[in-house]
Amino acid sequence: MNDVIAEVKAAKTASVALSAIGTDVKDSALEAMANALDSHREEILEANAVDMRNGQELVDSGAISRSMYKRLAIDGPKIDGMIAGIRDVMRLRDPVGEVMSALDLDDGLTLYQIRCPIGMLGVIFESRPDVVPQIMSLCLKSGNAVAFKGGREATESIRTLFNILRDAAASAGIPGEAFVLMESREDINSILGLHDYIDLLIPRGSNEFVRYIQSNTRIPVLGHAAGICHLYVDPSADLDMACDVVLDSKTQYPAVCNALETLLVDASVAEAFLPRMAELFRSKGVEVRGDNRTRAIIDAIPATSEDWDTEYGDLIISIHIVDSMEDAMSFINSHGSHHTDAIVTSDMSRAARFVAGVDSADVFVNASTRFADGYRYGKGAEVGISTNKIHARGPVGMEGLMIYKYVLVGHGQVVRDYVGPDAKPFTHVPSSDPYPFGGE
Repeated sequence: MNDVIAEVKAAKTASVALSAIGTDVKDSALEAMANALDSHREEILEANAVDMRNGQELVDSGAISRSMYKRLAIDGPKIDGMIAGIRDVMRLRDPVGEVMSALDLDDGLTLYQIRCPIGMLGVIFESRPDVVPQIMSLCLKSGNAVAFKGGREATESIRTLFNILRDAAASAGIPGEAFVLMESREDINSILGLHDYIDLLIPRGSNEFVRYIQSNTRIPVLGHAAGICHLYVDPSADLDMACDVVLDSKTQYPAVCNALETLLVDASVAEAFLPRMAELFRSKGVEVRGDNRTRAIIDAIPATSEDWDTEYGDLIISIHIVDSMEDAMSFINSHGSHHTDAIVTSDMSRAARFVAGVDSADVFVNASTRFADGYRYGKGAEVGISTNKIHARGPVGMEGLMIYKYVLVGHGQVVRDYVGPDAKPFTHVPSSDPYPFGGE
């Protein structure tokens, strides 16, 4: 525990230095990290092969799920994606020191709202070792220090990636102390108790895992506990389009949190749409569960009440027939996880009602739920997907790692001149004065 505290405390101190490093140095470090991944491919693949062998034993023993095991794998294209993600972060605008607003309180008294890093982050995650380059690159560009705690199933991959990336960043002038890797089982409980040092905790993993983190720490948590995503097929939907969008939403990558779990079909199009959709599901090996009305139209396993609240993370889908869009929205808001929900419709007025009435971080019209992703949103990479309603929501990129400070610049003004019967009035008008300490 003492070693963990010492490393995290050193990282928090290093974050102050990191926040003051210029864009050119940070981008050079990111390029060094991308190049290091490219030149150490064999080492990364060898480490991952060890994890995959050990992971198969964990699957066989029931310690981890098959979907978690799939997310563990690294291959050449996955490394290409890691490299591309880092280079995408390089191309992002440096947010540190950005002027968000400037207001003249009076002549010569200007209040600036300046974007700045949160400080010290903790990332606890399961299975996916590509979390390390994603988040380390975003943290570096945004001036944040970060402590990682990965799952035992990915130990070798995580350690290898972390060391390659940290050493590359340090060689380019970034303080290596800003990045911490925790590996022991005890460290997960240690990190949850470090509320005096860690400013924000980002858990990435299963529903149960994220809920455990949220329930066992005083540190603010950014994340989502479940990805129960819906798609509603509206009466005006182009059914060819609906088939394509539904199939992609469910089968393109079923193990992830933005995959479709429950399909809602308007009763007016159910008989025309469901047989076509069921055939497509069968062709992809999708197990179909349905309510009684669905089962009257197609073959399906009887759905239970638990199905409507389940994130399968697998080739399983539940289907529910509704009588109106209002019923669909009510169902989504009651059973969804406020993650990503979609409608297929040709009526934009109905689409507008759906967008306004669904309380989710991502609401899509005529598009696959699989688009809910930081990279696809142009964020370079993402630290996670949040269903919170404060600070950051939806796929969270670098903006979710930033906060702001107020900087007041005056010329000797004192408050006593602005109180009492002879008080000077505040002007409170937007300022045209440039920020005197850098930024924009």
